[in-house]
Amino acid sequence: MSLNILSSNLQRLRHAQGMSQDKLALAAGISRIAYLNIERSQSEPRTETVRALAKALHVRVPELLVEAPVLKRVRFRSLKRLKRREQVLVEVGQKLRDFSELETLLNASDRKDFNELRAVAARAREQGVPAVAAAMRNHFGLREHEPVHDICGLLERQGVKVLSVNIATDAFLGLSVSEDDGGPAVIVNTWERLPVEHWIFSAAHELAHLLLHLQAYQVDEELEDKDQERDADVFASHFLMPEAVFRREWDDTVGLPLFDRVLKVKRVFRVSWRTVLFRISEGMSDPNQRKGLWIHFANAYKKVNSKVLLKMDEPQGVSADAYRDLSDLHKAGPEPAGMDRHDFQGDRLWRLVRIATMGGVITLARGAEILGIKLNEMRDLAESWAN
Repeated sequence: MSLNILSSNLQRLRHAQGMSQDKLALAAGISRIAYLNIERSQSEPRTETVRALAKALHVRVPELLVEAPVLKRVRFRSLKRLKRREQVLVEVGQKLRDFSELETLLNASDRKDFNELRAVAARAREQGVPAVAAAMRNHFGLREHEPVHDICGLLERQGVKVLSVNIATDAFLGLSVSEDDGGPAVIVNTWERLPVEHWIFSAAHELAHLLLHLQAYQVDEELEDKDQERDADVFASHFLMPEAVFRREWDDTVGLPLFDRVLKVKRVFRVSWRTVLFRISEGMSDPNQRKGLWIHFANAYKKVNSKVLLKMDEPQGVSADAYRDLSDLHKAGPEPAGMDRHDFQGDRLWRLVRIATMGGVITLARGAEILGIKLNEMRDLAESWAN
């Protein structure tokens, strides 16, 4: 084994999990001195020690022994700095590496010229971001009045890899990777406390960045650009809710209270209530009117549910100020009429794993590793395929 690779992986994973050297040594059942010698590449550990370290870090043994992929052409922004940023980048790099390896083994690469999509976007750009969304819907073969029923499948058919990570924060909803680093790929934070509607919106949001902001794909850039975020929000809103049918659905509910109107329309388009409010507020030139819209909805929610509409991880509730900034679209809160995780599921990677395992190209253990599931779950999955 390469001691330098092991050392680098131990340091990265230990820092990502906030573990001291003493704590990791204790969890692995070795002395602090023994651990220091391993992390400093001064001694080669026994196989059982490597297994113990992997178990203490909650990772598979290969993650300690294989050099971590380095992504450079990635757009990874967040509302605040993430302690796990480096580890997330490594996880994404590993997922993309596994995906590409599987494509090669099966001779099943689905590469398309993504610059063709960018050219479509560029031609429509002068007419505004909503026109880009309309042009992209048309290019994807979506009818004018057709909601996006399966955004994962839609993107995968265009050669975009769709993957997920599970990060316990609402400050980071997704990232994307350009073609130069194994993409184009959209990676969505599917943390269980984020509504599925946010997952769907994030996928469309990252598609916008891939189309409009290729110059921003630099891994060293960490903080969000407000103009680019606004572009991506507008694109995602119009991509998921085409203007003509949105206006029709919204006008059809004109006799209902605002709260009921929003919930009815959000169900049609499989979006968050925040996306609907964002779209309505687009046509309001008066900032006080926009502010009042969000506050009115929050008050209506409280009246209907006898509780305050909460912001993620703030059980004391959200102040009215939280509804005054349209960037609130990115602040996850409870979804009054929610969807579940089956409404956001990529298919292509799972399909390739099935072909590879049933054809004997890879083992069940390798299939489990690629899909990120336990071996017993993989065995159950393979049995369901056989049946």
